[in-house]
Amino acid sequence: MKTRGFEICKGYEDKNINLPERKTKNSVGYDIEAAEDTVIPSVYKTIFNNIKKFLKGDHDYEEIKPTLINTGIKSYFLEDEVLVLANKSSFPLKKGLVMSNSIGIIESDYYSNESNDGHLMFMYYNISFKDVIIKKGESAGQAYFQKFLIADNDNAQNIRKGGFGSTSNN
Repeated sequence: MKTRGFEICKGYEDKNINLPERKTKNSVGYDIEAAEDTVIPSVYKTIFNNIKKFLKGDHDYEEIKPTLINTGIKSYFLEDEVLVLANKSSFPLKKGLVMSNSIGIIESDYYSNESNDGHLMFMYYNISFKDVIIKKGESAGQAYFQKFLIADNDNAQNIRKGGFGSTSNN
């Protein structure tokens, strides 16, 4: 029986994706690589462009939104576990990248869901003054498995119907 691990998502089988691995025996996190080159635009460029538009009377502002980094990876694990997606500790200092959701919480029923096959993605803002490129095969973030507890009066019975962000839509 499989307990926990990583697999390649549908549609990425021929994309030369590496499964996540820990780099040292005492590492908590599994490094997960980007499945493709991804440009993460500077939020400041967008802000400054919007200021220019405002000063010219143009109110068609560009939205500031996070950039998703595709990994081509999905993960399976036990029902009383969670997979936590976390930023690389060096990213804020070296690249100006911060995860827009602070951490990603992946539930066991996200695995192989019908919307996106359980595709793990990292969601970043770039708070530096220049665009950042994460290259295919470069670390996009890290993930770790953890047990979680349920309250005595818990009565959750809903079944996941989709992929990314779908638990609040049940």
